[in-house]
Amino acid sequence: MKYALCETKLGWVGIGIDGGAICAATLSPSREVALEELSARGAGEPADAADAAPFIDLVRRAAGGEDVDPNGAVRIVGGTPFQRAVWQAMLSIPRGATISYAELARRVGRPGAARAVGQAVGSNPVPLLIPCHRVVASDGGLGGFGGGLPMKRALLRQEGVAV
Repeated sequence: MKYALCETKLGWVGIGIDGGAICAATLSPSREVALEELSARGAGEPADAADAAPFIDLVRRAAGGEDVDPNGAVRIVGGTPFQRAVWQAMLSIPRGATISYAELARRVGRPGAARAVGQAVGSNPVPLLIPCHRVVASDGGLGGFGGGLPMKRALLRQEGVAV
């Protein structure tokens, strides 16, 4: 996997690129942390600037609050069949909307598996583009977020969600 790094208004994003698609992403406080996180996921060398440019543009627009369509730009790799089903289902959560972990469990055919869904959401390989920030607790709380709750709040606010 090759990588690209870009600074956004939310911080640094590391993008793992393989097979002409984004297959990993990080939301990081610094360039160095983004690179470390991508290296831990198997990124080895920088992507060609021309190849990375459309992905960097997509990520910057998403981080800037634009409604982007990641279909075709994101390829889900790895994970268990259950995790992949959760990640795929998150792609259908519309911008500006949230659903609970329990509702997401129902959507993937596993009612009562909200905790397992939470673990799958937490292992999302492409945060920001696979919108795990739109999944919240049933009681209205934010739940968790790998980029930290301030980042989750910022993402939701720029989509118009009151948090």
